Amino acid sequence: MTSLADKIPLASMEELNVGGSPIPPHRTLNHNPPDNSSAYQQIPNDEVKGNAVCSSELPVLSTRDQDPRDQGPPDRLKLVYIILMLHGIGTLMPWNMFITANDYFVKFKLNVSEVDTRAKEYQDNFLSYLGLASQLPNVVFNGINLFAQIGGGNLTKRIITSLSVAIVVFILTVILAMLDSSEWAGAFFYITMVSVVILNMANGVFQNCAYGLAAKLPMKYSNAVVLGSNISGTIASLINILSIAASPNLRTAAIYYFITAIFVLLLTLDAYFTLPLNRFYRYFDKISMKCHEENKGEPKRPPYWQIFKKAWPQCFNVFFVFFVTLTNFPAVLANIQASSPDFFISSTYFAPVCCFLCFNLFAMIGNIFPNWITWPGPRFLWIPVVIRALTVPYFMFCNYKPHKRSLPVLISNEWAYIVVSVLHGLTSGYYSSLAMMYAPRCVDREHASTAGMMGAFFLILGIFTGVNFSFFISWLVEPSV
Repeated sequence: MTSLADKIPLASMEELNVGGSPIPPHRTLNHNPPDNSSAYQQIPNDEVKGNAVCSSELPVLSTRDQDPRDQGPPDRLKLVYIILMLHGIGTLMPWNMFITANDYFVKFKLNVSEVDTRAKEYQDNFLSYLGLASQLPNVVFNGINLFAQIGGGNLTKRIITSLSVAIVVFILTVILAMLDSSEWAGAFFYITMVSVVILNMANGVFQNCAYGLAAKLPMKYSNAVVLGSNISGTIASLINILSIAASPNLRTAAIYYFITAIFVLLLTLDAYFTLPLNRFYRYFDKISMKCHEENKGEPKRPPYWQIFKKAWPQCFNVFFVFFVTLTNFPAVLANIQASSPDFFISSTYFAPVCCFLCFNLFAMIGNIFPNWITWPGPRFLWIPVVIRALTVPYFMFCNYKPHKRSLPVLISNEWAYIVVSVLHGLTSGYYSSLAMMYAPRCVDREHASTAGMMGAFFLILGIFTGVNFSFFISWLVEPSV
């Protein structure tokens, strides 16, 4: 006996056009490639499915599911994924290498005279100055790149220019490391801060563009950039631990850090030029171009407010994940010490291992999880993101600044700190990946790149506010500061 449901004909995906209105029969993709781009001419016309091009607001699926917008040629050897992961490594390489070289600046370059009060001030508050010089221009130029379309809206010009500037600044930093600056420590400090400002102006543009680039592709490629940023931190942490174990000269160690950054940025720049040669990337880039062509009668400037109204929940999630993360890391976690002198990790390695390596490694693992599971969905992601803020008071009452604090230490067990630190890193990686993957999927296809860049802006804004809020945490624990 057949049921009534068995007699009802089902509509096709083309007729339903999930999340939007039915597609008019005449609205199909024009398969003629642009005359000025020979790279696109190698894409067979029958590969591009018109019904999967500009459909609006498809439901966010697991990365293992087939999204009708994401059907295309395979990413052979995962080359595009690896290239975008490399871009993610490059986005945080400047910040990670400078904070990793903290001892070089504090104990070598600025440790020149006990009577030089200005040098002592720079030495005592170097990380604070570095954070301000790094994150303020980063967030400002991230926003300018999003709204002012630096480079005329051309991602290629912006990526090449910003990476080139970053490479030149790191070369200057290596030269400064080779010079004897003991007689001009103050001038060295100001030159370093100016170079950090310029470096992060360029990095703000590059980071924003990297997420805009990934947003054209299936959603797991936005996660590739986030994953790369935490791989960058893991690499820097391992280099730091190896340097401590080998006990090299601080200057030599710092030169290794900066040369590593130059190598990674050069590799990132070189890899970017291979993207137009990749069949998978050309397919989705062509779809993005066609979406803009179909809407060529509309204003060229993206409708930022309309995009924000659809993407703001994920922008908030991205912002708040990184606000909480940077409130705790590295300012608070790096100053938590082992309570017992007999703990199996010595005091020399406690912060490098339990703070830097632990956070970056488990954040990287958290970035990988969304390749298999995407829970909670975009509607309820804010709940665990907000609950995660409880880690701020938790770490504040661990053995943080034990010799300077006025508040009591309520959590003195090392394992209680380490376990929550692991969860802090895992959730940072996992929830930030989900939010950055969901953001481009909340808007129409032609606006996905702008939504991805908007997510990147709120990511940097979260980092900036978190770094500055960590000063308030320090003041609460140590009011005399």
